[in-house]
Amino acid sequence: MKIVFLDAQTMGDDIDLSLFKSFGEFHTYQTTAPSECIAHIADANIVLTNKVVINAETMDACPNLQLICVTATGTNNVDLAYASQKGIAVKNVAGYSTASVAQTTIMLALNLIGHASYYDDFVKKGGWVSASTFTHIERSFWEIKGKRWGIIGLGTIGKEVAKIATAFGAEVVYFSTSGANNDALYQRVSLEEMLQTCSIITIHAPLNAQTKGLIDAKALQSMKEGSVLINVGRGGIIDEVALAKIIDEKELYIGLDVLEAEPMQKGHPLLTVKHHERLIITPHVAWASVEARTALMRLVAQNIQTFLNH
Repeated sequence: MKIVFLDAQTMGDDIDLSLFKSFGEFHTYQTTAPSECIAHIADANIVLTNKVVINAETMDACPNLQLICVTATGTNNVDLAYASQKGIAVKNVAGYSTASVAQTTIMLALNLIGHASYYDDFVKKGGWVSASTFTHIERSFWEIKGKRWGIIGLGTIGKEVAKIATAFGAEVVYFSTSGANNDALYQRVSLEEMLQTCSIITIHAPLNAQTKGLIDAKALQSMKEGSVLINVGRGGIIDEVALAKIIDEKELYIGLDVLEAEPMQKGHPLLTVKHHERLIITPHVAWASVEARTALMRLVAQNIQTFLNH
């Protein structure tokens, strides 16, 4: 068996990939451009891909291809219908990053609520050294306890965040993007009620017809002054142009780990907001704790072993 990982860089350099050598000849490419894909896997039997697209043209050009392992949950980078037609198995992985994404959600929320960046910067620039009193309360912060925490997308990750928010003493409510989710533990509310009453709103939903542009200019305008909005779901759920505009017009605090186009495009409007203290952007890392990436590779290896056993 020849196994090729097309974009190993997406796993970082601190994760051991040697477990794949037990299946046969294993090759890695840090990145693979679309024009390089066929050349990289021309004679491969098994392909690992995180975001590299495997389309019909690629499959036709790779006659030995038997299994495509997507090192993620989403499989939108693979032509599933054509793979099925060709008899090529496609396997993804789910559930490996729940704790990591939930933890990142809380990290973003606490940093935005507590203004950690401002206070850290104040001290490191000598502000506390020259202060006239023992404390410096320039930026007001508040407690999660007793506040309403709204969750958009109460799936596995959303429920994990709900548990943590409840432990902080928040009242958790949720909005079902499909309209079909009913959870006995938490109150289901309309999006309008959530926007108007929640101090924290976190997004854990997939991008689909129901969620595309869900948080638009009107939705942002209806949010409570001083509230926090975090998206660790998918880019495209929030209108980023409207978001960049309202950050400078209204006191909203925004945490983003995902954007509609990734990597971030040059000249993105969020790079030039005046109130940059109201915004934290991380480069799609919520899924990527060491533990999550280690589990991901182990589960991919299990998918390969299961395929080979059959």
